[in-house]
Amino acid sequence: MKPVIRAFFQTLRLVLGPVMLLKERLTNPEGVQRDAAAQAAVDLQCQSLALYQFNTCPFCIKVRQEMRRLSLPIEKRDAQHHVANRDELHQGSGATKVPCLKITEANGETRWLQDSKVIVDYLRTRFTAA
Repeated sequence: MKPVIRAFFQTLRLVLGPVMLLKERLTNPEGVQRDAAAQAAVDLQCQSLALYQFNTCPFCIKVRQEMRRLSLPIEKRDAQHHVANRDELHQGSGATKVPCLKITEANGETRWLQDSKVIVDYLRTRFTAA
């Protein structure tokens, strides 16, 4: 029974994945417009952030949409197809749950945020006033 259920969900992902990616592209939000100096400051802050994600995960899509809305050039790391990224995610956060935002503080300390709502709230709080 397990192989049948697994095959069903794999087929479902294969069918729905491209549809979800198309919807993401068609509903691409317009980004926040900042002056050059403010955007440069935001770009610099984003260098300490990395989003571990799967391309077709609906929660990851939600976070990527917010990143576009806030004009945040955060590095996206594919934890589904790249073993090194998945291993780093598991080692750092203790799980392979996505989306997960890796935050490297100025003092070198690393934090991991693992819930899309928490990540979106963090990004809004940190970058809305910027």
